[in-house]
Amino acid sequence: MRLLHTMLRVGNLDASLKFYCDILGMKLLRQKDYPGGEFTLAFVGYGDETDNTVLELTYNWGKTSYDLGDAYGHIAIGVDDIYTTCEAIKAQGGNVTREPGPMKHGSTVIAFVTDPDGYKVELIQLSSHSSSQASAQSAAATV
Repeated sequence: MRLLHTMLRVGNLDASLKFYCDILGMKLLRQKDYPGGEFTLAFVGYGDETDNTVLELTYNWGKTSYDLGDAYGHIAIGVDDIYTTCEAIKAQGGNVTREPGPMKHGSTVIAFVTDPDGYKVELIQLSSHSSSQASAQSAAATV
């Protein structure tokens, strides 16, 4: 068994595709309209669906917003340089809602961005660059 995809309902498919593809760097893998059901499915990700878990963006025609509820948490994406990634996201109009830094009660460097529908995406620093960058920024903040 393996995890195939996570589905998110979106109110504006074009805005969501711009966010996930243009800002977060995913690729549109496939998209199909279902006129009988009045919805469109778009699958995006960082690699082919045969080997990678992807996101299914579901646009129900005529529906522009959803109540996200309080049970949903976030999607997590590993990045090599969280500071540069967040700056690039902001430069492209993305919404960084938590700047990069160590997680509360831990040392993993994380940040959060929000997609056009309000879904949270956690960015997690993958490389050793995170600890030296975080230490430098912490030291600079205390000076």
